[in-house]
Amino acid sequence: MPIDKELLDILACPKCKGELVLEEGDTGLICTKCKLKYPIEDDIPIMLIDEAIKIDE
Repeated sequence: MPIDKELLDILACPKCKGELVLEEGDTGLICTKCKLKYPIEDDIPIMLIDEAIKIDE
């Protein structure tokens, strides 16, 4: 089950409070400002800075 649109609208990056974008395939939430990916496990976003994955773009 994908992340609900209403939930996505209220979620923000815990580090910079910026907007998050749902990654293609619903595997994570991306903060383009911080270049961090917050993984989604069992349809639950893991919104911990320590659990975020650094992305290179």
